[in-house]
Amino acid sequence: MLLEANFTLHIGASASLSLALAPDEVARALTGTPVFTVCNSSNEFVLVSDPATGLRSLGLLCFRSEDADALLTHVRMRQPVVGRGAKVVPITLDQVYMLKAEGIAFRFLPDPLQIKNALELKSGLTAFDGVPVFQSDLLVVKKQKKRYCPIYFQKVFTIFAFLAQEDIERELTKASKTSRGSALSKQIMVGSLEDVLKKMEMNERNSGWDDLIFIPPGKSLNQHINEVSA
Repeated sequence: MLLEANFTLHIGASASLSLALAPDEVARALTGTPVFTVCNSSNEFVLVSDPATGLRSLGLLCFRSEDADALLTHVRMRQPVVGRGAKVVPITLDQVYMLKAEGIAFRFLPDPLQIKNALELKSGLTAFDGVPVFQSDLLVVKKQKKRYCPIYFQKVFTIFAFLAQEDIERELTKASKTSRGSALSKQIMVGSLEDVLKKMEMNERNSGWDDLIFIPPGKSLNQHINEVSA
């Protein structure tokens, strides 16, 4: 699979005539990845204004807890009544996706470091739209007769995952020690979480897009598969 700008998915066989992926199937691929939001004293999302409509109808989701803390401070300053009992609350992306399927609107605040990493991989770009995700065909694995295409939220962890693979070690023998870092980066592709989810929603089962699994920051593919399969 290639996470290029147009998100083309390369697969060996043509997709069978089957039903499109259901919301719960897409959500399953997102299981376990935490994001952070601000809730009021009733555990309801604190909403912010949508720039397009001016209506207070968006829930903000942060990939870093410190960004959520900053959002909480902002809420307490701008909405003191709401902010009095407000707090930062973790929620997983699969839960967010199912709420989105029910019509609740969210906006993500990505990790600025990963935006920087994405721009380094996308030479010539000065801005990145969406939440960066990183992937490589060299990290696709088969376990228990199922194919997994891991999608990472951190570029650095993707490189560490490379170093855990015997196949990539053989590839890297072709590159000198001084160019090893750049050789790894050339194998890493970047896209946006939002576009990947749209592609998953548009495609059918057995098309290859149902092989995607999003790896929470700091976890390995094997660790995450074992946790979600337990």
